[in-house]
Amino acid sequence: MATDFSWPALSILAAYLLLFCWGTAETGRVNGQTAWLMGRSKGRDRGAAFAFRLAFACSFAGPLVWLIWPALRELDPFWLEGGGAGLRLPGVFVAALGAMVAFAAQMSMGASWRVGVNRSAVGALVTGGLFRISRNPTFVGQLLLLSGVALAIPALPTFVSPLLFLAAAQAQIPSEEAALRRIHGSAYEEWARQVPRWFSLRIVRGN
Repeated sequence: MATDFSWPALSILAAYLLLFCWGTAETGRVNGQTAWLMGRSKGRDRGAAFAFRLAFACSFAGPLVWLIWPALRELDPFWLEGGGAGLRLPGVFVAALGAMVAFAAQMSMGASWRVGVNRSAVGALVTGGLFRISRNPTFVGQLLLLSGVALAIPALPTFVSPLLFLAAAQAQIPSEEAALRRIHGSAYEEWARQVPRWFSLRIVRGN
């Protein structure tokens, strides 16, 4: 790999993906039904589901493909064979922070955790913990994770990854919000007025 920082970044991403899959499977086991709803997505949400998968594939598999085929590395204007530690090392820390935030948010949702959108499969409204500073802390953590990998392993696929992810999140979030608004009504509206979609340093105090 290009530098000593590449493998730690990919290891963090791989560990997160394993924990993500484990947590999703465990939620499905507890609920008695799958928490993976992407296969049921339609229209714009189906496109978002594909973009989410592609974003993580670019981040993880991209550097490995570049490593196998030197010709691709030579064509990539962002690929660096050495140096750049000033960005690479912080990238590893950003990736680790993002992975921790994303998994912590997933776990804090408990039985309400879902992957994808289905109007008939909406869990209880979770507003505590990280959800007091963001309505989508899992997405925030995942975006940090992919951005950290891009800094640690500068390459065209890793740079495309967080952009794809952001576009997918922006496409899916309105559908999630519509489902939550329909099920939880005024409770959701009150929470949404106090907590931003992405991030705020202002912590909303619970009742």
